[in-house]
Amino acid sequence: MRVKICGITNLEDALHAIEAGADALGFVFYPDSPRYIAPEDAKKIIAKLPPFIEKVALFVHETPETIRQICLETGCTLAQIHFEVTDDFYDTLHFPALKVIRAKNKEDVLKYSNEYRLVDAYCDVFGGAGKRLNIEWFEGIDCSKIILAGGLDPQNVATLQPYGFYGVDVSSGVEVSKGKKDPQKVKNFIQSAHR
Repeated sequence: MRVKICGITNLEDALHAIEAGADALGFVFYPDSPRYIAPEDAKKIIAKLPPFIEKVALFVHETPETIRQICLETGCTLAQIHFEVTDDFYDTLHFPALKVIRAKNKEDVLKYSNEYRLVDAYCDVFGGAGKRLNIEWFEGIDCSKIILAGGLDPQNVATLQPYGFYGVDVSSGVEVSKGKKDPQKVKNFIQSAHR
């Protein structure tokens, strides 16, 4: 399973996550999030990262123009669209994007089943609430294009191996406090996911 460490707010956490084996880092450009990072600060971090690491920009309620502009300015390589949009939205984005399904029921996890997508637990707030999805929803379905998020931590990530998820996305499950990662938890999480 590939691993994304989301909610990166400082260079130290970014470099440690990469050293521990992270495939992607997430930067939250949603001002209401406790893990929000200003685009200019993200740009400084991204400029110091090694090659071959996916830099994912998370957005809530932004226009395609704003999303594209921030991604290009910061050096992010993928936009994560964490809110409900129409297919036209992606057509006008003109930038690689990851669709997010905030699943309320089993049927939701089947949306966009022919595309790579991120599936998170639905909650009223956006991102990093630590709410876990019902894992039984994924039994008997092809999970090879699903990145699972929501309520993951170093203890439970290994239990996902039988499902064959493409990847996992963690934020609050590897933190000391909101926006600050615990190096040991990050390392343990990645090792468990890669087992």
